[in-house]
Amino acid sequence: MSTVNATDGRKNFFDLIDRANHQERIAIERHGKPVAAIVSYEDLGKLEALEDAIATAQLKQAMAESTGFITAVELLAMRSTDG
Repeated sequence: MSTVNATDGRKNFFDLIDRANHQERIAIERHGKPVAAIVSYEDLGKLEALEDAIATAQLKQAMAESTGFITAVELLAMRSTDG
């Protein structure tokens, strides 16, 4: 993964888009700390699919661990504390 500071990223934004389009992942730093990333649209889709899979696994686990009825509010509360 490449790293650029925010100022250079702003100046070279279209170049960074082209690089991401060629599957390069680029971290954007502000004051020496990573704050954002530029990734391809394909990578974004993979990340979202992974998040969905994790959420589904958490839901299945919560349902398996349930000893009885649970409300949607309780289920969402359990999911939000898992991280």
